[in-house]
Amino acid sequence: MGMGGGAGGAWQSRRSRRRRNGGMMAEINVTPMVDVMLVLLIVFMVAAPMLTVGVPLDLPKTQAQAMNQDKDPLTISVNNKGQVFLQETEIKLDELVPKLQAIAKNGYDERIFVRGDKTVNYGTVMQVMGRLSAAGFKRVALVTEGEQGS
Repeated sequence: MGMGGGAGGAWQSRRSRRRRNGGMMAEINVTPMVDVMLVLLIVFMVAAPMLTVGVPLDLPKTQAQAMNQDKDPLTISVNNKGQVFLQETEIKLDELVPKLQAIAKNGYDERIFVRGDKTVNYGTVMQVMGRLSAAGFKRVALVTEGEQGS
């Protein structure tokens, strides 16, 4: 306590003397930065789930297990009116395959998810699947929701 206390006291008095004289303070207050970061964290936690859904669909329910995936696939959605969407953009059925071929990074080995509303005509979803298969795309999967209570 002897020498250590004296050195700290001398430094403390110099610091307070400098502050009273209008000198610069060498301390950084991080409290406002932490507050801003916590607010941003909460905003992103609330907003992130809302960013994942593109076209609103009522997907059929199944007991199938979720697939493991390493990256985001291309998504084709068919809504209850029979409209076809590539990602979030509406597209005509005749333009689907040329657009997919243009944007597929892995060529015909690109993972493609087909999402169909449960009230849509089965034939419309099968038209989309048939065109993808005829074009040579090999990794096509149907997307459903898991059943509750199973």
